[in-house]
Amino acid sequence: MTERQELRNYDPAPDSHRGRVIVVTGAGSGIGQAVAIALARQGATVALLGRTLRKLENVYDGIVQAGGPQPALLPIDLETAGAPEYDALHDALDREFRRIDGLAHVAGILGMLSPIDHYDVPTWCRVLHVNLTAPFILTRTLLPLLRRSTGASIVFTSSGAGRRGYAYWGAYAASKFGTEGLMQVLAQELEQTPIRVNSLNPGPVATALRLQAFPAEDRSRLVEPAAVTAPYLFLLGPAGAGTNGMSFDCQ
Repeated sequence: MTERQELRNYDPAPDSHRGRVIVVTGAGSGIGQAVAIALARQGATVALLGRTLRKLENVYDGIVQAGGPQPALLPIDLETAGAPEYDALHDALDREFRRIDGLAHVAGILGMLSPIDHYDVPTWCRVLHVNLTAPFILTRTLLPLLRRSTGASIVFTSSGAGRRGYAYWGAYAASKFGTEGLMQVLAQELEQTPIRVNSLNPGPVATALRLQAFPAEDRSRLVEPAAVTAPYLFLLGPAGAGTNGMSFDCQ
């Protein structure tokens, strides 16, 4: 079985992630929520990062009710957060856990589908910030805590539109190409450390972002977010040790 097949078909043993502390962005809904729940089911302590506290609390309650480790709540708006918010985030995780073992970048926005000559400039800047600049800032902020782990993992969420440019995908495609580049740069910079860095393309999934991009699509043909969590679990757990600088597809 190739590594790509192993990653897609990964079926973790019970408690495979117990003792690991993992930050998941976009944890209030969609793929981020599904990844957070799947990690908690495997015994990880999940730090739920997202914009809407109510959504994070719903995920928190579900994890606790299912018997998972008590998560942490990290309400932060990646679009508007500045240095004080990032510093406070680092300090809160430092006080509570002293280290983190994983960082899953799942949060993202679509912006608009438009030809470049009509693309709204403020929307372009907003998409690039949320999808690329904020993950850079968050990663930079949390690297000191990741360095305290004996085997940390950073996973960026990419897209097929970040590996081949498609007309009208504008800022979203540009941000995902940037995500792939950031992953590769960081993976090389950290290759002599215990921190590994990779990216995942979830593929077509029944999420709000997908609905925004393809409103007329037959959603019954799409997989649910829970169906693409296995590769995240693989890369964020011990099974992914030694995998660095790679781009994978979840489907």
